[in-house]
Amino acid sequence: MANLTEVARICRLSFANKVTHCIAGVSVSSQRNAATYNPSVVPRGRGGRSSFSGMSVGVFGASGFLGRYIVNRLGKQGTQIVIPHRCDPYYVLHMKLMADLGQIHFREFTVQEPEKIREIVKHCNVVINLLGQDYETSNFKFEDIHIKTAQMLARICKEENVARLIHVSALSADMASPSKFLRTKAAGEAVVKREFPEAIVIRPAQIYGSEDRYFNHFANQRFFGGVPLYPSAWKTVKRPVFVTDVAEGIVLACKDKTADGKTFEFYGPKPYLLSDVIEYIYRITRRPYIKYPVPRPILRLAARGFELYPFTPWLTRDMLELQHSSENPTDGLPGLEDLGIKPKIMEENAIVGLRRHRGDISYHIGIDDIEPVPVAKV
Repeated sequence: MANLTEVARICRLSFANKVTHCIAGVSVSSQRNAATYNPSVVPRGRGGRSSFSGMSVGVFGASGFLGRYIVNRLGKQGTQIVIPHRCDPYYVLHMKLMADLGQIHFREFTVQEPEKIREIVKHCNVVINLLGQDYETSNFKFEDIHIKTAQMLARICKEENVARLIHVSALSADMASPSKFLRTKAAGEAVVKREFPEAIVIRPAQIYGSEDRYFNHFANQRFFGGVPLYPSAWKTVKRPVFVTDVAEGIVLACKDKTADGKTFEFYGPKPYLLSDVIEYIYRITRRPYIKYPVPRPILRLAARGFELYPFTPWLTRDMLELQHSSENPTDGLPGLEDLGIKPKIMEENAIVGLRRHRGDISYHIGIDDIEPVPVAKV
């Protein structure tokens, strides 16, 4: 009987030691400065999902289109990931498979609760801000998400000594833009830089991919056989960028020690006219398409009607302004090539997300017989 009691005592001590070791390995201590040795942030393993890269990354906005690609790439490298979310857990649980067991942690939060954000951030040495929205609601305006929340997150990261903050903005973000989305994105960059001067700013062009709201939006938007556009669409220059390129660029920026304080612009290798992009979308989906311009006041009035829809609007006035804003890179700013990424050409990858829009008779057809999209003169 005495022997059994001693065995039980030893088992309890062994179990307690294992639990303590596991907790230390999963959580990242708030002591993240280089002078303090902390075994929980030391890289372990040869790489891959079952190793540890040494990074603990909080991805705000991970439940969105771009976020899931970033989480998947971070998980492949053995990164500990915290995914804050305010949606139903059902919509983010699929990300649990993107990393090894116990490496992805989900935390419910809202942007009105800074203390919850602080609790999340203090366990991370890298924070990625993907928070954004395409349209305004009665609860959240563009200013609330793109400016106030971005400023609050940057301030908390600075106070908690987060090593690196990556803020995702938008290409052509400008305070003078007719698009409120782009104006607030530009203001968001300014407040983030003020609160966290070493923050890395990423400005991607409009992103396309399987789950995008860019090419899929145009593929679904047909009025009287065509897509109504401003007359300026035949002069608007676009540089679509593939989602995997943007995700890979952001992950590399997390590890680039020379990137602090820099602004990167991610865009596709070729410029196109907006009208040519939409025509190509309908050629690749094998559906008829009619070109016709609509005067700006009339099209804005129609968009105003869609804004009254109580659920996700199909079109808004600001979406029109964003769609018809040219994407012009800034001279001298680094891009995907500076991170070692060769951006993919739209003609080779658009089929990934657009094949589903084909009819049964043409679903299996390849894209070899589709001529390239004309390159815009800029």
